[in-house]
Amino acid sequence: MTALAPPPGRWRASRLPALLRLLILTQLAFNLGFFAVLPFLAEHLGGTVGLAGWTVGFVLGLRTFSQQGLFVVGGALADRYGVRPVVLTGCALRVAGFAWLGHAEQVGSVVGAVLLIGFAAALFSPAVESEVARQAVAWEEAGGGPRTRVLAWFTVAGQAGAFVGPLLGALLLSVDFRVVCLAGAGVFVLVLAGHAWLLPQHIPGRTRVHVRGGLGPLLRNRRFLALCCAYGAYLLAYNQLYLALPAEVERAAGSQAPLAWLFALSSLLVVTAQLPVTRWVGERLTPRRSTAAGLAVIAAGFAVVAGALPARPTGTAGLLPAAGFVVLLTLGQMLVAPAARAWVPDLAETGRLGLYTGALSSVSGLIVLAGSAATGTLLDTDLPPAVPWLLLAAVPAAAIALLPRRG
Repeated sequence: MTALAPPPGRWRASRLPALLRLLILTQLAFNLGFFAVLPFLAEHLGGTVGLAGWTVGFVLGLRTFSQQGLFVVGGALADRYGVRPVVLTGCALRVAGFAWLGHAEQVGSVVGAVLLIGFAAALFSPAVESEVARQAVAWEEAGGGPRTRVLAWFTVAGQAGAFVGPLLGALLLSVDFRVVCLAGAGVFVLVLAGHAWLLPQHIPGRTRVHVRGGLGPLLRNRRFLALCCAYGAYLLAYNQLYLALPAEVERAAGSQAPLAWLFALSSLLVVTAQLPVTRWVGERLTPRRSTAAGLAVIAAGFAVVAGALPARPTGTAGLLPAAGFVVLLTLGQMLVAPAARAWVPDLAETGRLGLYTGALSSVSGLIVLAGSAATGTLLDTDLPPAVPWLLLAAVPAAAIALLPRRG
């Protein structure tokens, strides 16, 4: 797959078909409800519930695995039954999961709620993402513009929700964590009602295939599996926004109050810079080179914190390395995410884009499940504070070698 040049003239989201616009707005709503809760989960588990550091890391990894790890199930179900029933079911389960988490006080209850929250996303997210990718390819083939532009809009919408979500959560957290969870559930009630009304029963051009028979060819697709492993390293690095970053903010500032603003900074960068970055990259880099560059930038973000930690800065100056980490991690995300998603349709078997989209996240979820527990343990050790960050920097750097060589 070669780099795609943009069409002449200014490219606007309003030119997209109505279904694509709906799916892009769907991603905004999903992340608004989700990120109102997630940034504050680690502190709630470690403080209010009283879990050990490795347990918090494991629970966060379990949430990611039950979501990302089971995407392959949601993707296969979307290929078999269509987008609408899978999205509606997932939204209903997310409402129940957030309501449960708000009342969970024991470890078993927390784990159950987290699993339900993750599985809900494993249903609706791959259904939406695979249909956006399929529609983006069709839009490109019809001469509407590069598929990476459509996927960039999808990323921007998601980050707009991720920008507002933590601010909403921080505002409600002054009342109670339970109120934050109930607000997240309320958002998904609105999403459920809106999609029951607007999402088509049947989407033209989408064929349904049997669930059986798709996994074998996928497991033999070495190029696709290599992309999955590299993407998993990226996701593990990105997951440190919820594990390593809160610990560093707590060390530097004495509280996690600045955390919401760092999340807002990340989302604001994507909202304002994703489209220009995608336009610039699309004119110069193939998806492989864009993904490799993004992984290298992410590794540099971890190295920035590692380089500053021996001095153990605190206060406003102490937060600067964390802010640098967020900026570089976000820039890496802007390079990796649209390129990897645009790559998948070229590697997927015909009619099984949902399965392959889901598998991309499932392999990533397995990597995050193992890596998050290890990271939680690493952060609890008595090693020099820079060592965990240096080890984390090595993960995305090593993943560059895993990328498929052919475009």
